[in-house]
Amino acid sequence: MPALVPPDVRFRASFAVAMDEFLAEGRGGADDHSAVGRYLREDRDAWSSDAAFLAFSAAVRAERLEETPRPAGYVPSTELWWVEGDEFLGRIGIRHRLTPALLEMGGHIGYDVRPSARRRGHATAMLRAALVLARGLGIGPALVTCDVDNLGSRAVIERNGGVLEDERAGKLRFWVPTS
Repeated sequence: MPALVPPDVRFRASFAVAMDEFLAEGRGGADDHSAVGRYLREDRDAWSSDAAFLAFSAAVRAERLEETPRPAGYVPSTELWWVEGDEFLGRIGIRHRLTPALLEMGGHIGYDVRPSARRRGHATAMLRAALVLARGLGIGPALVTCDVDNLGSRAVIERNGGVLEDERAGKLRFWVPTS
């Protein structure tokens, strides 16, 4: 049964294959502002060896700490990976607080499911599990956004109790209960 776990070197091989899948679908360009997009642009060498991946996964885990240096506009976030056995299926990030920009477009939670694992309920289950963790971080309700044309993500958010507030700049903004 899949579970959310902290990033770990044991998922390197599967993570690398998943990143190839994301790249093949066109992810990683300058207009891809997701965590996966950033990984594909900035961290491609990180999954080339166990040592490099160990450092990469430690850096991702450290993002949850307030004292970790980060680019302007970034906030502490807890990233967890949705895995089954040693297979990386997806990732979810919980931003600990909202900046004005995140309130407009990014929200508290962002997630990605690797292309070969989609349409099997992983995103719904992953978001459900992350909402419990968000509550533990003092978030409630959580803002979750998706592109207006992303019907799959909209359904995931609504299945988790998301209530549409509005649309801004091509993004739908939902408030999702964390209790």
